Amino acid sequence: MKFLFKRAFIFLIWVSVAVALSYLSLGILVSHYADTPVKSDVIIVLGGDNGLRVYKGAELYKAGFAGHIILTGIDERFYRPNHPNWRERRMRDLGVPKGVIMVDAKSGTSWEEAVNTSNTMEKKGWKSAIIVSDPPHLLRLHQTWSRAFHGSSKQFILVPTEPKWWHQILWWRNEKSYQFVISEIKKNLFYVVVHY
Repeated sequence: MKFLFKRAFIFLIWVSVAVALSYLSLGILVSHYADTPVKSDVIIVLGGDNGLRVYKGAELYKAGFAGHIILTGIDERFYRPNHPNWRERRMRDLGVPKGVIMVDAKSGTSWEEAVNTSNTMEKKGWKSAIIVSDPPHLLRLHQTWSRAFHGSSKQFILVPTEPKWWHQILWWRNEKSYQFVISEIKKNLFYVVVHY
């Protein structure tokens, strides 16, 4: 009996360690597809942020990584081409010329952003894109954009912002990164069910 109890205890310890490591590695999982920028046709700056994505997109443009920018996540109900929203104004304040900025005001989800951008790239003859978002968003973006670009010659890389609140290993210690990671895990599961 002691032998069985000891084996069960050791088994529970191993299971506990495996669960803890799986939990702690969620930050690595969701941000795994982060890449360094390469010369591309267009920079896609995804919506839903407080300006870090816009800043990163402008930085990449000024460094010569692409000659065009598409801003997504701008609600078409409030978009007026002659009255730029704060993201367009910030981009221009950061030194990006008005003429290189396009706005996608039609997309409301990550899936729509990928599909609509793919269509725009097809029309423009663009073959490569840099997609800018926050680190914990990258797993879902990789799955989504891979599916949207499937069967075409178009390519993309994911370049993350560098938020102060993000740490790949210690994500659970910061409330914002904790909420982001848990939300992304749920969204990834939803996307697997709905889009695959």
